[in-house]
Amino acid sequence: MRLGPRPAALGLLLLCAAVASAGDAEELHYPQGEHRSDYDREALLGGQEEVDEYVKLSPEEQHKRLKSIIKKIDLDSDGFLTESELSSWIQMSFKHYAMQEAKQQFVEYDKNSDGSVSWDEYNIQMYDRVIDFDENTALDDAEEESFRQLHLKDKKRFEKANQDAGPGLNLEEFIAFEHPEEVDYMMEFVIQEALEEHDKNGDGFVSLEEFLGDYRRDPTANEDPEWILVEKDRFLNDYDKDTDGRLDPQELLSWVVPNNQGIAQEEALHLIDEMDLNSDRKLSEAEILENQDLFLTSEATDYGRQLHDEYFYHDEL
Repeated sequence: MRLGPRPAALGLLLLCAAVASAGDAEELHYPQGEHRSDYDREALLGGQEEVDEYVKLSPEEQHKRLKSIIKKIDLDSDGFLTESELSSWIQMSFKHYAMQEAKQQFVEYDKNSDGSVSWDEYNIQMYDRVIDFDENTALDDAEEESFRQLHLKDKKRFEKANQDAGPGLNLEEFIAFEHPEEVDYMMEFVIQEALEEHDKNGDGFVSLEEFLGDYRRDPTANEDPEWILVEKDRFLNDYDKDTDGRLDPQELLSWVVPNNQGIAQEEALHLIDEMDLNSDRKLSEAEILENQDLFLTSEATDYGRQLHDEYFYHDEL
């Protein structure tokens, strides 16, 4: 089968365009090396409409909603926010918005509005047409073959998410398809998919060599390039917890599943470093209100977005 426009090639072009524009975005974010906090708000509130909505809030209403959020973050109600409490809140925020995005996508994908997304509807939304590959027939063109492999993996994940074997995915199943790492019954699939891709010798583990993929050191080079040294360090110090030189299925999860925990911990530490006025390594309400603008341009409030979402500032979560 020959495709018209090549999705894999198109994806590469879009990736190149994104990389090319990254330098411009970096310059806007850090002009002359100085962090511009309002850039975070403009870029990450979710669009101009939400930026305008933020501006419309009176200082009093901002204050009220922010204090409500602070109370929710303070899990033990001792009047202080610790690194752990901030990190947990940010992780919860990540998951909430991922689920909200999946719910919005579900409506877009459900073309006939029957409450489920079929495989054909998924294809039409993604590629403007239904694509059907033969599982047993490889394509001659390398880019098309790469796309065929990705498409077949998507189909397997779609089928795994479809617990009731219906004609399509309901909302809960669609969330499992889009975010398998968040759903218990998809974990085994996530692990098996990773093993199929990386476990070349079929022993049920991923060795350092398998982790590095097709990399082979240049025989004329005295040492590995910097990126390989970084990857080796990640393998040894971040993923291989039992130090046996290979990743078992559970260790593999920490590699293939997005590590929101690490991102959340970094942001929590950053906030404490910047806002902790008395060096007690925790934040009081007064310290946060003193640095309100910093807090509202951080992931702790999803860059101010939580002030417009009753899920976060309402009395009950």
